[in-house]
Amino acid sequence: MELAGVNAVVTGAASGIGEAIAQRLLERGATVVVGDLDAGRLSETAARLDADHPGRVSHVAGDASDPAHVAALVEAAGEVDAYFANAGVFKGFGLEATDDEWALSWDVNVKAHVVAARALVPGWVERGGGCFVSTASAAGLLTQLGSPTYSTTKHAAVGFAEWLAATYGDQGVQVCCLCPMGVRTDMLVEGETSAIGDARLGMRSVVSAGETLSPLAVADVVLDAVEAGTFFALPHPEVGTMYARKAADTDHWIAGMQRLRTSLE
Repeated sequence: MELAGVNAVVTGAASGIGEAIAQRLLERGATVVVGDLDAGRLSETAARLDADHPGRVSHVAGDASDPAHVAALVEAAGEVDAYFANAGVFKGFGLEATDDEWALSWDVNVKAHVVAARALVPGWVERGGGCFVSTASAAGLLTQLGSPTYSTTKHAAVGFAEWLAATYGDQGVQVCCLCPMGVRTDMLVEGETSAIGDARLGMRSVVSAGETLSPLAVADVVLDAVEAGTFFALPHPEVGTMYARKAADTDHWIAGMQRLRTSLE
């Protein structure tokens, strides 16, 4: 998809990867609606983006898993050409993860993608074009030490993106799945400094596995993937190699993850 002139929606856009994606979309000539649960921070981010790109930014605060909020984002955008389902949470650690943390993780990391696809994909099929971008994680291809909620729901996010592509990719709907490792965001910093040992373990495993990238570097990779029409966007190319090795010898890969966990505890 050529991004110049498109109408895009980006969720989880008050900071981090979402803010960076919105910025890079605007720089490539798109018009953008940004959403986030944090209304105050979202307003500040939208104002900054609008100052650099007047008249091409609007914002709607709300829960990305709420169909009413998704409908409001779509209405604000008019005709949506590309939807970046980027909102995500890193909550719930070890077997002590609560039912509420599991429910929140499913809602934000998976259900939000389903809600958006329901709202947009039928119309894209009818008109013959549209792009759905899922922010998953390398955790969705490999795993996430410390957090069963994050690992499981990010696997589900990858699975849903694959299903969308297999079902609608030949009907004009482009699907792209973003799977980074360490990115210098609030989520990473909060995990590194958490009082919860498994949260710190999870983030130590991420930053020890490869370079920690800036959100803008990640945004560049995913937008390049969208313009190239590729399914996976891998800001850390080594993730693809790890994924292939995992598939080739899963027992060996799990043993390696066990050694990594022990070395970091």
